Amino acid sequence: MSTRAALETQLAVVAGFDAPSAALEQYPTPPHLAASVVHDADLRGDIADCTVLDLGAGTGMLALGAALRAPARAIGVELDPAALATARENRRRVGTRAPVEWVRADVGRLPVRTGGDHDRQTTVFTNPPFGAQRDSEGSDREFLRAASAVADVSYSVHNDGSRAFVESFAADNDGRVTASHAAAFELDRQFDFHEADSQEISVEVHRIEWSDVSD
Repeated sequence: MSTRAALETQLAVVAGFDAPSAALEQYPTPPHLAASVVHDADLRGDIADCTVLDLGAGTGMLALGAALRAPARAIGVELDPAALATARENRRRVGTRAPVEWVRADVGRLPVRTGGDHDRQTTVFTNPPFGAQRDSEGSDREFLRAASAVADVSYSVHNDGSRAFVESFAADNDGRVTASHAAAFELDRQFDFHEADSQEISVEVHRIEWSDVSD
């Protein structure tokens, strides 16, 4: 297994959005954050030989990070066709060996089915919209609901201070938060309402075990 730093270097070539949408909160996941989340998941045994889904994949950062850690397959689900086109180019830049599929879909209506191989774990990664824009309010709940329907384990990135909400949602949907940690999200200036060229915001990453959770 390569180091977290090596994974971050591999992901540094991933291109962001050509024309990001403020309404969809299309902010690229920073390589250091993606590498940290993926490396932690790999250490916990949640990637190798697993089916990995990246919900709201954007230009593919989390899906491609996971694909570099020997999953059975990785699937990126994204609604924006332009982002998916960039994700396909990014796969060529990164040079993953694991099978990677890109699916255009709304996470609220997932066409992906993962239960055919009961011996293979399904792990979901998602960096959902934080709800700062009116059109994206409540999106994190929708992404968690989608994860609960298909995942054995999920890793999700949320606004700072979201742990109580995530724990409550998980408990109401046959899940349990098993690990949480704080992280930093570097946000580069993309839209006219951004005042600074870049800023760092505090986020939380939560690992949830769904359904067959042992007490």
